[in-house]
Amino acid sequence: MNKRLIAVVIALSVVTFVLFQVTNAQKRVLIFSHTAGFRHSSIEDGQRAIFLLGEEAGILVDSTENPDNFNDDFLSEYDAVIFLSTTGDMLNEGQQVAFQRFIQAGGGYLGIHAASDAEYNWPWYGQLVGGYFVNHPSIQEASLIVENSNHPATAHLPSIWTHTDEWYNIRMVNDEVNVLISIDETSYDPGNDISEGDSHPMVWYHQFDGGRSLYAEPGHTAEAWLDDAFLQMILGGIQWVTDGPRLNYEDAGLTPNEESFTQNVLMTNLREPMEVAPLPDGRVLFIERHGSLHLVDPSSGASGIAAEIPVFSEMEDGLLGLALDPAFEENGWLYLFYSAQGDEPKQHLSRFHFNGFTLDMDTERILLEVPTQRDECCHAGGSLEFGPDGSLYISTGDDTNPFASDGYSPSDERAGRSPWDAQGTSANTMDLRGKILRVKPEADGTISIPEGNLFSDPAIGRPEIFVMGNRNPFRISLDSKTGWLYWGEVGPDASDPSDDRGPAGHDEINQARSAGFFGWPYFIGDNKVYGDWDFAAERAGLPREPMAPINNSPNNTGATALPPAQPAFIWYPYGDSQEFPLLENGGRTAMAGPVFHASDQEGSSFPAYFEDKLFIYEWIRHRIFVVTMDQTGAYRYMERFLSSKTFSRPMDMAFGQDGALYLLEYGEAWNTRNPEAQLSQITFSK
Repeated sequence: MNKRLIAVVIALSVVTFVLFQVTNAQKRVLIFSHTAGFRHSSIEDGQRAIFLLGEEAGILVDSTENPDNFNDDFLSEYDAVIFLSTTGDMLNEGQQVAFQRFIQAGGGYLGIHAASDAEYNWPWYGQLVGGYFVNHPSIQEASLIVENSNHPATAHLPSIWTHTDEWYNIRMVNDEVNVLISIDETSYDPGNDISEGDSHPMVWYHQFDGGRSLYAEPGHTAEAWLDDAFLQMILGGIQWVTDGPRLNYEDAGLTPNEESFTQNVLMTNLREPMEVAPLPDGRVLFIERHGSLHLVDPSSGASGIAAEIPVFSEMEDGLLGLALDPAFEENGWLYLFYSAQGDEPKQHLSRFHFNGFTLDMDTERILLEVPTQRDECCHAGGSLEFGPDGSLYISTGDDTNPFASDGYSPSDERAGRSPWDAQGTSANTMDLRGKILRVKPEADGTISIPEGNLFSDPAIGRPEIFVMGNRNPFRISLDSKTGWLYWGEVGPDASDPSDDRGPAGHDEINQARSAGFFGWPYFIGDNKVYGDWDFAAERAGLPREPMAPINNSPNNTGATALPPAQPAFIWYPYGDSQEFPLLENGGRTAMAGPVFHASDQEGSSFPAYFEDKLFIYEWIRHRIFVVTMDQTGAYRYMERFLSSKTFSRPMDMAFGQDGALYLLEYGEAWNTRNPEAQLSQITFSK
């Protein structure tokens, strides 16, 4: 075989793209070897070897280094794409979508060596590959352990295979891969190895998102591409990733192309829009913080004011939440959460009757009052959302001044400093602030308490509390199938961690499958611990215990012992996030949108690709994301939604029964009317 490799060097050395005649019976693969980072000198050796392997096995092989070839028309001609020591960010977002569609249509992927040193900010790619390169020691011989010999890539290998190469230390990001070969770490010097557990995988495979994926770590050296055992492994990998049915681009589960979406602007020049509620008849209601309830008809373009609610709108207060009754078509009821005017600082949860065009103000029934303080800013929350069981969820902020704690935990226990102590609100089982409440509105204008809230004994905690330990759960949503609660938690402002004070600030997206305590002001993110800071002495106390938090603040009127702290679902700082790199960096304002289910809509709907996916959005970073979860509801990866668009601070979103996504954008300037603040309708068509 080695003599044949030498014989084809001259013929292939100047070829950047080779095209063979294709018959329907033959498999066809594409070598992609574009590098945006380090370029391995062995790439050309690998290309020559794979061309010869294909010739001997009857597999047609083409090669390209042009990312522009990543489009549906070009990729659909192939059964698999081989990423040969690709590095860096190679593909733009449109090209990434094309490659996702190729895999989802049934295509195969073979990653070789530095293919794991690429696209760190593309979570889907990380899941496809299975892991990311971290570092490597010097080139050396090592013993490889064949974990599974019942696979075309390994059937020819002995149980222990000795090979010389550059051995990567890899951070695994997908625990559902099937390991074929691991490395015996006692047989070489791994250097700064970050592998977890006893196994250090080197070759693995899995079926992912409709296609087949196999990653082989060896291949750094030119000599590797002259090694018969290694070449046979690569050929077996090619045969496996191409051993699927022909591509099916008609599958509705493919990632949709962005040009299939249309954003139709319905109204602009809004003044601090808050929440939106599409009506069953196709019209749309939305609220503005200073008290206006707007009605818009997308079919005619008509719009008007349905009500003006008298509200206290200083600081972050105002008209904050809007939700339609589950039986709205029959009873016309809607619910508002607002800051009541008057000397007594409080928020109202009220029910009103909507007569089709305006709100009947004299029908107001106050279901719940939440006492607050208006001496100091900030954090009012205010989002409203019904669950599938008819329970109404209400988010409330911690109502605590964050500006005197250096961006860390505001837990100032000094006398007269209660507005600076979130232990008296978020961590207080007898206070409704810093919570997500859950109640059942009754027909007579009262509320009842559904089963499953956090406190069943009113002597320990308020029965309305479902989730506690919140800072500013500004936007919430409920999965209509599972009943799980999602919310965005706007976090504190510290740019860097402190040995004495605790972690840098993080925002969170949270998932609550049942009632619980989510940490604030003691923990943040994946239960990073804040120190018990003494504000009077300006010194640190003992670290807190996430599994047994204690609230000893003099401002606490509730239980001292709190439930175990629950870690966040997604968390990220101002800087780059290793766990969630697609979020990139910048200011932080996390918000949670709907989980898409086509069964919730009656009209034309978003494609099946979005089924069971969670929409989240970053207000200050101007972006919307879609989160894919596994069958258990655990996080898998996220991707941008309409990645070419820069949204003007997305504020709220909801699917209408017509299948459209209705989006509120706040605009660029704070606390004012903005010409770019708008309500729009996003629709999909093939």
